[in-house]
Formats: sequence, C-alpha cells, structure tokens
Amino acid sequence: MPPLEEKRLQILDAALEEFQQLGFAGASMDRIAERAKVSKRTVYNHFESKEALFNAIVGVMFEEARQTVNVSYVPGKPLRDQLVALGRAEGQLLQSERFMNLARMALGETMRAPQVAQAVQQEADKMVVFSDFMTAARDAKAIQADDIEEATSQFIALLKSKAFWPHVVSGGRVGAEEMEDIVQSSVRTFMARFAPDQR
Repeated sequence: MPPLEEKRLQILDAALEEFQQLGFAGASMDRIAERAKVSKRTVYNHFESKEALFNAIVGVMFEEARQTVNVSYVPGKPLRDQLVALGRAEGQLLQSERFMNLARMALGETMRAPQVAQAVQQEADKMVVFSDFMTAARDAKAIQADDIEEATSQFIALLKSKAFWPHVVSGGRVGAEEMEDIVQSSVRTFMARFAPDQR
C-alpha cells in the first residue's frame, strides 16, 4: 500500500474511534492526529475539516456496502435462490465488525447532530442494489409489486429487524448460523407476499 494511502487509512481508523467515543461535536482533530500517530498537519493534508473527515468515513462505510452487496437479478433463474443470495450478501455485511462499528458511528451522529445527517443520506441514496434487483424481478414478472419501494423496504426490513437493529444497539453482531436462519425466514415471508405463485 502506498505510504499516503496508509496514512489516510490510519487517520480514518483513528477518527472512527474518536467519533464513536466522543461524538462529532466532541471530537478533536488534535486527538485524532495523536490516535493516528501523525502530525496535525498530516491530518489536514488529507482532510480539510472535521466535516470532511466525517464525510469520508461515511463514504467508506457505504462503499464497503456497495462492494459487498453486489447482486443483480437474472431473469430465468429461480427467484428464491436469488433472494437468498441477496440476503446472504447483506448478511455478510451485517456480520462485519468494521461495518457495524461504522454504522454505529454514523447512526449515533445522525441522532446527536442532525446537521451531519445529510452526508449519510446522500450516500444512502446511492445504495440502489436492492431496488434495482426488485425492479428487474418485477419486470421479469418474477414478483408482483406495483410499488418497488415498498417491496424493497420490506425485504430490507425483514433482514435488518433481527440482524441489524438489535445488534447495532447492543454493540454485538449477528452470528453466521443465526444470519442464515434470518435470510431463509426473510425470503419465505417476502415470497409469500410478493411471489405467492413461486412458493
């Protein structure tokens, strides 16, 4: 890894710890520099402000999500198998300690400091893999959904109600066996609502 990129990652990791412990308002660029074992000037060479640093962390979180949950609907293949693959991809993300720590930090800041919520929302708006999947499945007549947003949000909610929200609050994360059970249950429930003929 190039030295500049290594420094940047050191700063991001240090900033994540700082934001998690002290919140956006309480975070200090001086302490972030100390945590990262770099000079304050080095921090500012990479990130012009605390806001830019926070936005970069949010960007890392969602980029990791986009790379992990990268499943497209393929017409002609069994819907159940494809939904399971989509759920497992999301499950892989929810089992990642790094991602869950990033999610806790971002969630905490949107609640404590609404002025920084815009960065989170802008990145969230780019997460279209689920809606793209559902749109393609609907167009192929694999699911019956007049409202793609509803179908998308219901599938995500089925997964996250047990695999994300209880753990993001408690500080833990879902285990592999439990995640598989959640995926299978979510797919069954989703298909009962949106693809009853394929059950």
